[in-house]
Amino acid sequence: MSVKMSTSSPEAVKKLLENMQADLRSLSMECKKKFPPVKEAAESGIVKIKTIAARNTDILAALKENSSEVVQPFLMGCGTKEPKITQLCLAAIQRLMSHEVVSEAAAGNIINMLWQLMENGLEELKLLQTVLVLLTTNTIVHDEVLSKVRHADGNQTEPSHTQRLVIKGSFSFCTYKCAVLQDLCQLVNADAPYWLVGMTEMTRTFGLELLESVLNDFPEVFLQHQEFSFLLKERVCPLVIKLFSPNIKFRQGSSSSASSPAPVEKPYFPICMRLLRVVSVLIKHFYSLLVTECEIFLSLLVKFLDGEKPQWLRAVAVESVHRLCVQPHLLQSFCQSYDMKQHSTKVFRDIVNALGSFIQSLFILPSAGNASSTSTPAGHTHTHTCAHTHTCAHTVWFTVLVGTPHSVFLLSLEMLDKVEPPSIPEGYAMSVAFSALLDLVRGITSMIERGLNKQEQEAAMREEAEPVSPPQSDSLPQDPMAHEVWEEMVNACWCGLLAALSLLLDASTDETATESILKAELSVASLCGRLSLVTPRDAFITAICKASLPPHYALTVLSNASHLQQLRTWLNQSESRTHLVWILGLKPAVGGVLKPGRAVEGPSTVLTTAVMTDLPVISNILSRLFESSQYLDDVSLHHLINALCSLSMEAMEMAYGSNKEPSLFAVAKLLETGLVNMDRIEILWRPLTAHLLEVCQHPNARMREWGAEAITSLIKAGLSFKHEPPLSQNQRLQLLLLNPLKELSNVLHTDIRQKQLECVLQILQNQGDSLGPGWPLVLGVIGAIRNDQGESLIRTAFQCLQLVVTDFLPTMPCMCLQIVVDVAGSFGLQNQELNISLTSIGLLWNISDYFFQRGEAITEELEREEAVLLKQAQDKGEPLNRPFHPAPPFDCLWLCLYAKLGELCVDPRPAVRKSAGQTMFSTIAAHGTLLQPPTWNIVVWKVLFHLLDCVRKSSTTADKEKIESGGGNILIHHSRDTAEKQWAETWVLTLAGVARIFNTRRYLLQQLGDFFKAWEVLLDHIQSAALSKNNEVSLAALKSFQEILQLVTPMKDTDKLDVLAAMDVPPVLMESLQGSGPGRPLVRSDSLAERLVQRYGAQPSLPPPGEELDDSALWWSAWNTWYRIGTECTRPPSGGKDKLVFVPSQPFLTALIQIFPALYQHIAGGFSMEDLKKLGVILHGAVSVPISSDSSPFILPSYTEAVLTSLQEAVLTALDVLQKAICVGSENLQVMYPAIFEQLLLFVEFSCKPPQYGKMETKLVANAKYNQAEWVALNYVPFAERSLEVLVDLYHKTAGHKAVINEKVLQNIIKTLKIPLGLKYACPAESTWKLAVSSLLKVLSIGLPVARQQASSGKFDTMWPELANAFEDFLFTKSTPPDNRSIQEFQRNEAIDVEVVQLISTEILPFANFIPKEFVGRIMSMLNKGSIHSQSSSFTEAEMDIRMREEFSKVCFETLLQFSFSNKVSTPQEGYISRMALSVLLQRAQDVLRRYVNDERLSGRCPLPRQQVTEIIFVLKAISTLMDSLKKTQPENVDGNVWAQVIALYPTLVECITCSSPEVSSALKDALGPFKDFMQPPVSKVQNGES
Repeated sequence: MSVKMSTSSPEAVKKLLENMQADLRSLSMECKKKFPPVKEAAESGIVKIKTIAARNTDILAALKENSSEVVQPFLMGCGTKEPKITQLCLAAIQRLMSHEVVSEAAAGNIINMLWQLMENGLEELKLLQTVLVLLTTNTIVHDEVLSKVRHADGNQTEPSHTQRLVIKGSFSFCTYKCAVLQDLCQLVNADAPYWLVGMTEMTRTFGLELLESVLNDFPEVFLQHQEFSFLLKERVCPLVIKLFSPNIKFRQGSSSSASSPAPVEKPYFPICMRLLRVVSVLIKHFYSLLVTECEIFLSLLVKFLDGEKPQWLRAVAVESVHRLCVQPHLLQSFCQSYDMKQHSTKVFRDIVNALGSFIQSLFILPSAGNASSTSTPAGHTHTHTCAHTHTCAHTVWFTVLVGTPHSVFLLSLEMLDKVEPPSIPEGYAMSVAFSALLDLVRGITSMIERGLNKQEQEAAMREEAEPVSPPQSDSLPQDPMAHEVWEEMVNACWCGLLAALSLLLDASTDETATESILKAELSVASLCGRLSLVTPRDAFITAICKASLPPHYALTVLSNASHLQQLRTWLNQSESRTHLVWILGLKPAVGGVLKPGRAVEGPSTVLTTAVMTDLPVISNILSRLFESSQYLDDVSLHHLINALCSLSMEAMEMAYGSNKEPSLFAVAKLLETGLVNMDRIEILWRPLTAHLLEVCQHPNARMREWGAEAITSLIKAGLSFKHEPPLSQNQRLQLLLLNPLKELSNVLHTDIRQKQLECVLQILQNQGDSLGPGWPLVLGVIGAIRNDQGESLIRTAFQCLQLVVTDFLPTMPCMCLQIVVDVAGSFGLQNQELNISLTSIGLLWNISDYFFQRGEAITEELEREEAVLLKQAQDKGEPLNRPFHPAPPFDCLWLCLYAKLGELCVDPRPAVRKSAGQTMFSTIAAHGTLLQPPTWNIVVWKVLFHLLDCVRKSSTTADKEKIESGGGNILIHHSRDTAEKQWAETWVLTLAGVARIFNTRRYLLQQLGDFFKAWEVLLDHIQSAALSKNNEVSLAALKSFQEILQLVTPMKDTDKLDVLAAMDVPPVLMESLQGSGPGRPLVRSDSLAERLVQRYGAQPSLPPPGEELDDSALWWSAWNTWYRIGTECTRPPSGGKDKLVFVPSQPFLTALIQIFPALYQHIAGGFSMEDLKKLGVILHGAVSVPISSDSSPFILPSYTEAVLTSLQEAVLTALDVLQKAICVGSENLQVMYPAIFEQLLLFVEFSCKPPQYGKMETKLVANAKYNQAEWVALNYVPFAERSLEVLVDLYHKTAGHKAVINEKVLQNIIKTLKIPLGLKYACPAESTWKLAVSSLLKVLSIGLPVARQQASSGKFDTMWPELANAFEDFLFTKSTPPDNRSIQEFQRNEAIDVEVVQLISTEILPFANFIPKEFVGRIMSMLNKGSIHSQSSSFTEAEMDIRMREEFSKVCFETLLQFSFSNKVSTPQEGYISRMALSVLLQRAQDVLRRYVNDERLSGRCPLPRQQVTEIIFVLKAISTLMDSLKKTQPENVDGNVWAQVIALYPTLVECITCSSPEVSSALKDALGPFKDFMQPPVSKVQNGES
C-alpha cells in the first residue's frame, strides 16, 4: 500500500513524466542517424506524453489507457538489437511497469519483444529483471502468456536466483497455485507437468529448491487451505521419502573409491542436501499436519548420523539436527507426540542419544575427513588415551565453535552450487554436534524455567486474589500435564546429555568451550532440582565435582553420589571442594568469595600460568554453589554448617605450628553461607559465630584474620538486612547479632581487636541511628580498651566514640548516657596517647552540654526507666543497685560525669589533670543549676572534697627529682621540671575550683545541713595548702581564701609582675591568678531551671535583699584559719645557719595580710583585744621575714628609694582598716587605740633596729650576692617612717581619748622617738631622724596641752623626764655629722634644732607652773648649754661662722634672755623661771669674758680663733641687751643677786679694753655704755614713813 501511494503521489507522477520524456529524448538522440523511424517514434511519444499530461487529471490512468502507444517507441528501440539502445529501452519499460501504467495488451507486446530478445540471446540479465518486475508488480500476465514467460525462464537447465524469484513471484500472484505446485512435484519426479504446458523438463535440484522456497515462504497457504494440505501429504512427503531411498539403503564399505556414482545405490550430494533442507522446512512449519510423516523424517535423520554413512551425509544430517535443537517447543512437541505415547518411537530420546553417539564416534575415528573407519558400537566408551590423542583436533573444533556464529556451522546445507560432496573440515562435525547439544540444553532449560516461573506468578496472583482459600501443596503444580511433559523431556535426554557433555569436558582444552560445557551441566542440574528429579540432578552435580579435580585425584566419595539426597551430595563433596580450592590456590575475599591468590613457589605448585585465567570462573561457580544453600531446609542447613565447621577444625589443627598457608575454604564458605541465609540467620547464628570466635583466637595470623573478617562481615550484614519484623521491633535478634562483637573483646590478639573496632565504626556509620537496645553492647566494645593494646587500636576505638558523641547521643536510650560517660572517661585514663586523653575530656564537656540542652527530655525518660527498675527490684525484694542512689536519676547522670572527671583530675599526666580540672569546674559552674539541693551534698563530699584529699595526698608525696624533658625534644619549664611542681599546679587548680564553687553557690550550699562542716573542711584544705612548702600552692591557697571571702584584691600592674616573677610562676598560671572570676562564665537557663524546679519542688534561691544568712560562725572559723596560717608561716625557724630552711615568700605574706581587711568586715562586731594582739603578732612576724637574695631584685627597691613593698603596704592597710573601724565603733572598741599605737611604735623602731627573724643571719641588699642562697633584710626605713606618719595622724585624732591618756601613749611615743633622735646622724637614713623630730613636734603640739590639763592627775609625771632626755639627746647628740655634708645641709639641720628650741620657748616655758621644776631646770640648763658656742677642730676658718650653730646658740640665748625678765609674773613658778634664767645668763657671760681675757693675753700677737671672737662679740651684745632690759624692769622685780652679778661684770669688761679686734672693741663700747646709769646707788627704800 505504501509503495502504491509512493508511486501515485503528485511528485512521483511528475518525476515519471520527466523521466519518460528524458528517456525518449535519449532514444531519439541515439537513433538519430542509424534508425530514423525509431527517432520519429520517440519524438511522437514525447508529444503524446505532453498531451496526456495536459488533458487529463488522472495522468496514471491515462498513461495506462494509452500504454500501447507510449511503449511503442521503446519496443521499436529493442528491435534495433543494439545493446546500448536495448538497455535504455528495457530500463524505461521497467520504470513504466513499476508504476503500473502498462495495460494487458501492452504487456503482451512487451512479452513478445522479450521472447525475440531471448531467442537472439541478447541482454539475458536485463531481460530476466524485466520479467521479474512484470510478474511481481501486477497481475495482468496470466494463462498462456504466463506459461510462455515461465517457459522462457525455464529453457536453461541450471537455475538462477532470478529464475527462482520469478517462479516464487508467479506462485504469489497466480490463481493456479495448486497447478503450479502439482507440476513442480511432477517435474521433480521426472514426470510431465499438467498445467505448465510446453515445459518438458526441469533439473531435480532446481525443482527441490523451488519446492523448498515455496514451502518456506508461503506456509500459511498450506495451513489455511485444505487442498494444499492434501497435496503436502499426498504428493510432497511421498516424493521426499522416495528420493531419500538411496541414502537409507547405502552402507559405506571399508574401501570405497570416488568413481562415478551409481544413480540408485549411492546417495547423490546435491539431491540429499536439498532433501534435508526440504525436510527441515516441513518439520518446522508443518509438523502439526505431518505428525506421522515427521516421525519418519526424524528417524531417517537419526539413521543418517550412523557411523556407517558417508562423512558428508553425517555432516549434513547433524546440521539438520542442529536446526531442530534450536527449537525447544518443537522438541517438546516431539516428546509429547512420540516419547510419551505407548508403542511409539522415542524420537526425542533417540535424537539426543544419536548426538551423543555421533560425538563418541568422532573420538574413535583416526581422522575427521572422508576416509572410512572401522565401525564402532554406538555405546562405546572412549578411553583417556584416545582423548589425549585428539587434543589438537579438539582445540581446532572448539575454536571454530566459539569464534563463529551458528550460521557459519551450516556449511553443507548452504552449498547449493556444489555437485560433488564437499571436503568436510577437520573438527567441523564435532563443532556442529557440540553446538547442537548446547543449544538443546539452553533451549529446553529456558523454556521450562519460563513455564515454571509463569506458574509461580499465577499461583501468587491467585493467592492474593483468594487469600481465604486453603493453600495448595507446593508439590502439586498448577498444570500437571505441563510438568509431566517437562519431566519426560528431562528423563529422556539427561543420560545422553551427561555422557556426551562429560566426554567433551574431559577432552576439552579450550577455556570457553569448557565453560560452556560446565554451564550446560549446571543448567541441567538446576533444572532437575526445580523439577524435583533427584537422580539426574545428583548425577550432573557429581560429574561437575569430579571434573573439578585432576584426572587421577583420589575421590572415593563420588562412587555413590547419584543415590544420595542433595544435601548428602554436597556434604560428601565438601572434602573434594576443599582439596580443589587448595590445589588451585584460591584465597577468600570480601563476602567469602574465593579469589585467585599469589602463586606459591615450590614443589607443591600445580598450576600453570594459563590456568590462572580460569580461576575467577571457578571462584564464581563455588560462590553460586553455596549461594544455593538458601534453598535448603533448616535441618539440612545445620548439617551444612556442621560439616563446614568440622572442615575448619581440621584446617585449624593443621595450621598449628605450621608456617604454610592455612586452608581458609571452610571459613570463607561459612561466611558465604551465612550471608545468603540472612533471612533465617537466627537458626544458624550461634553455632556459626561460636566456631568463628574460636578461629579468631587461633595463633596463625592468617587464619584468625579471616575468622574476624567472617564474623564482622556477618554482623554488619545481619544489622543491615531487612528482617521481618525489623530489628527495631526485635530486640532479642539485635542483641543476638551484636553479641559476637562483644565476645571479640576477650580476644587478646591486636589484629582481631582492630577488625572488631573497624566493624563498630562501620556499624555506627551505617546503622547508628537504629541500634536502640544494642547501644550498651556497642559502647562496651568501644570502651574495652587496655593500656597494652597500642596506640592504633585506641585511636580506632576513639574514632568510634567521637562519632557516637557527635552524631548519636539523641538517638540512643538515655540509660546508655552513663555508659557513654564511663567510656569517655576510660579513654581519658588510658596512657598510650595523650592527645586522645585530652580530646576525651573535651568530649565529656560536649556530653555535659548535651545533658544541659536536653535536660527535660532526659529526665522524663530516665524517670520512666527508674520506675521500671524500681518495681523489678521491689518484686525481687532487693534494693535498687544504681550509683549515687537515692539521688534523682538525672542528677545521678551528672554525678557520674563529675566522678569520672574527678578520676581524671588525679591522672599521673599533668596535662590530663589540668584539662580535666578545668572541664569539671567549668561544667559544675555552667550546669550546676540543674542539680537538686540534696545532690549538692554528694557533689561536695564525694566529688569535690574527695578530689581535694587525693590531690593533697599526691602533691605531698610527689617526687622532687628533676625531669629533664617531656619526651622527644620538648623542653620543660623550670617551674614544672619535677613531679612535685606538676602536682602543685593541679593542687592550685583544684583548690581554686572548689573555692569558686563555694563562692558562687554559697547560698545554695549554706542551706544544706552540714555546710558548716564542709566550710571547716574547705578551710582545712586551704590551710594545708597555704602552709605548703611550695610557693605556687601556698599563694594560690590564699587566692582561694580570698575567693570564699568574695574578694579578690586588685594589684598594681608593677606588683603583679614583681610578685609572679619572684615566685617562678609560669605565664599560664599568671593569667589564672590575675583573673578575678571563674574560667568560664556562669551559664544559666532560667526556663530549664524553672521546669526542673516545678518537677522537684522549690530550688534554694538567693536570699531576699537585706536578709543575709547568719554566717558569723563561718567567718570566725575563717578568722581562726587565717590566724593559724599566719602563726605558722611567720614563726621563725629554730636554726639560723641552715640554708635549706623554708621561709615564706613576700607575695604569699602580702596575700595573707591582704585577706584581713575583707575578713575583718565579717568579724568586726566580735573583734576583741585578744584578737588584736593575735593580729599584731602576725603583722609583726610578717614584716620581719627576710627574702632570698635571688628574689630581692624583684621585690626590693634600691636602698635609697623610699618605697614600701606590697607586704608593708598591706600591713599598714590592715591597721588602717582596723583604726577606722575603731574610730566609728563603740566605746568598747576604742580601748584598742593603745594597742594600735603600740604596734605602730614597734614598726617605727624598725627604722633604727630592724627586726630579727629568729636566729637567721641576714645581710643588707648592697652586700648580698644574687647567685648565693643568702637571706636579705628588707629596707624597713620607708615602712617605719610611714608607720610614724600613720601614728602621728592617729594621735592627732585620739590624743584626748581616755585610753590614750591612761595608757601613757604620749610617753611611749616620746620614748620610741628618742631612739632616732638620739642617733640622729647615726640613723640608717637621714630622713628618719628628721621625720622623728618633726613628728615629735607635731605630737607635742597636740599632747602637751593635754598633759598640762592632766597635770594634777599625775598621769604625765613620768613623761617629763623622757621628754627632757629626748631633747637633750637630740640637741646635743653624740653622733657627728658626716664630713662630706655640704654647708647648706648643715644650715638645714641647724634650722631643725632651732625649731625644737622654739617649741620649748612657746609650748613649755610659758607654762612652767604646770611643769615639774626639775624638768624646767633641765631645760634651762640645755638652753644655757646651747647658747655657748661649740666648735670642731676640723672646721676651717671660713666655715666656722656657720658650723658653730650660731643661729642655734643665738636662739638659745634669746630664749634664756626672754625668760630672764618677765613683767608678768603671775605665779611663783614663773618668777622662779625668770630668776633661774637670768642667773644662768649672767654666769655664762662672766665665764666667756674671763676666758677671752685670758686667751687674749696668752695669744700675744696671734689673733684668736674666729669662733671665739664671734662668741665674745655675741656675749657683749647680750650684756648690752641685758642692761637695757634691767633699765626697763621695775627694781623690785630684780633679785639682789642679779645686781651683784651685773656689777661683777664691770671689772671684767674693763679688762677687755686691751683687745686688738675692732669688732670686739665696738661691741665692748656698747656694753660699757649702759653702766653709766648704775654708777650711783639707787634711791633707798622708805623706812618708818621716811624716804
